[in-house]
Amino acid sequence: MKSRSLIESFNYAVSGIIYTLKTERNMKVHLVIAIIVILSSLFFDFSKVELLILFFAIALVLITEMINTAIEKTVDLITDDFHPLARLAKDIAAGAVLIAAINSLIVGYLLFFDRLNPYTNRVLFKIKNSPIYLTFVALALVILLTIGIKSRFYKGKGTPFQGGIVSGHAAVSFCIATIIAFLADNMLVSTLSYFMAFLVGESRIEGKIHSLFEVISGALLGILVGILVFQIIG
Repeated sequence: MKSRSLIESFNYAVSGIIYTLKTERNMKVHLVIAIIVILSSLFFDFSKVELLILFFAIALVLITEMINTAIEKTVDLITDDFHPLARLAKDIAAGAVLIAAINSLIVGYLLFFDRLNPYTNRVLFKIKNSPIYLTFVALALVILLTIGIKSRFYKGKGTPFQGGIVSGHAAVSFCIATIIAFLADNMLVSTLSYFMAFLVGESRIEGKIHSLFEVISGALLGILVGILVFQIIG
């Protein structure tokens, strides 16, 4: 009987995790990032303490996201009307998730910075010294693919400055971040630049102006344009 009770408790817990993954977009994003980080850690010589810190940071984000979801559902169960305290409860729970996410970014940066820095410098060196026509070819391919996708899937949504198959804000912000990364030639400055560009792209998604795919498309286009501009200046 006790064993069955434990199994039932386990099943209920797994059901809660699955429900959160199915209904919460942020939980899906956190899970994908967690998987990428864990897989990446296999290629670096982390100590036991570093792995423990990494797993704790990942778990903290997932746990706070689930608590946030539980609080939101509880508030919705109690009242359907707008109430300042209900909004405050949801905002506080969301703030806990934000703190956990920022903590995970800091932990990831501190753990991966020294190990990724040599590889980053090597990649930047190769790009700087690669034949410029390769950049033109890559940029032309991205533009042609973007035009092709837009002509294939465009349904009259958005304007040149709002909406559309490619996010112009994401393209510009990632282009600027790429140029800063080349000019600064510093891992910390480059990371901060791309983090700001990421926030711009994320704001377009949160504002329901662009989808994730449209922001990623704009980011890729902006990065290639930044490489092209830097090579011309250089």
